[in-house]
Amino acid sequence: MPSLVTDGDDMKFPKKIMALCPSCGKHTLHAVKLAKKRTRGTAHPMSQANKSKERHKRGYGGHGKYSKPAVGKKPTQKVDLRLKCEECGKSHTKRGFRVKKFEMV
Repeated sequence: MPSLVTDGDDMKFPKKIMALCPSCGKHTLHAVKLAKKRTRGTAHPMSQANKSKERHKRGYGGHGKYSKPAVGKKPTQKVDLRLKCEECGKSHTKRGFRVKKFEMV
């Protein structure tokens, strides 16, 4: 089993790790997959906040806080890891951590 290796800003992560499966209740081998990051707007398009924003942006005139440019990205992004148990086949997520460059080994 390869360990986590960091070279400055980039991180090498193994494709399979031993982790606790919440469904099985024991430590099993998990396949690691990097999920595509989605913004809150695309992940929850029908949320109350997004509906309110769309309602507010209708019509003429300025749009208050929505007319300002978006704040720039942070220098590092959080990785979104999905772990799939090889015994029961159920998936769960691992807490995201910040890293500039992420690589599966």
